[in-house]
Amino acid sequence: MDIVHTPALLEETVQYLGPRSGAELMIDATLGEGGHSFAFLSRFPGLRVIGIDADAGILAIARERLQVFGDRVRFYSLWSHDFFANPPHDAGRPDTILIDLGVSVYHYEKSGRGFSFRKDEDLDMRIDPSQGESAADLIGRLGEKELADLLYHNAGERYSRRIAGAIVEARRRGAIRRAAVLAGIVARAVPSGSAFHPATKTFQALRIAVNGELERLPSLLEDALKNLKAGGRMGIISFHSAEDRIVKRFFRDKSGASGNRDGVSGGSRDSTSRRDTPICRNRDHKAVRLLTRKAISPGEEERRANPPSRSARLRVVEKMYDEECAS
Repeated sequence: MDIVHTPALLEETVQYLGPRSGAELMIDATLGEGGHSFAFLSRFPGLRVIGIDADAGILAIARERLQVFGDRVRFYSLWSHDFFANPPHDAGRPDTILIDLGVSVYHYEKSGRGFSFRKDEDLDMRIDPSQGESAADLIGRLGEKELADLLYHNAGERYSRRIAGAIVEARRRGAIRRAAVLAGIVARAVPSGSAFHPATKTFQALRIAVNGELERLPSLLEDALKNLKAGGRMGIISFHSAEDRIVKRFFRDKSGASGNRDGVSGGSRDSTSRRDTPICRNRDHKAVRLLTRKAISPGEEERRANPPSRSARLRVVEKMYDEECAS
């Protein structure tokens, strides 16, 4: 089995989210190839993991990789926001939730779904190819202004209008169905000279739109936090500014006033856990405690060894009480 994906911020994630008692349950809500879960299960023998992924292909890779841990791992093939909205009755409430919002190298290198502008593949980009419209369908349907807005809002593409115009002009000559064709259209539409491929942000914006990544995120965060045990921890790894803004705003809202520094602390797994915190508290109390005052970024060594990690940002909170039963 050829595992090519290296999980971002692995050591920092283990430091903040490692179990603080013997037998705990962790939900890896975006399992991918199972890199984070493999590290947690290897280092903490009493830990159990529920792994969730919407892509059946990558879930099969994770099953093979994690089979050495036997019944300590359970797998669910669905979107994580659907899991948390209606969790299985026998799943149990987790002590820890990890949500890595990045896309695995598997999707770029092995899925054959057009995630990469460097490959001549069908322009699909769906994490779950059984649902929704493909990237080819999306760019074939949207008007020029809608395309430009999508590229700008999802990825901050400064040449969004120029690229949208080029796409609309090209599709007059025929449908754009291949990733390499789209990459060529974008490359010809914008000035050269950047350190990155000119189609980088276009492909990112389309992938985000096709999979509803920004639309799913608020409900995912809300329902995941609701499922988490009081005293448990939740960590989110994001990879672009639009995601990180949503996560940052959500955590700050749940922790009280923006900029509140009360209770912010380091994340060592040996730090004192507030497991004696009452399940229910008055709504005037903050629902979570911020464990990361600022988002944690990869160090220079990790960025050099694992370039895709360069934009990763980790934020972690500890849940103080269950809001739904507060009065």
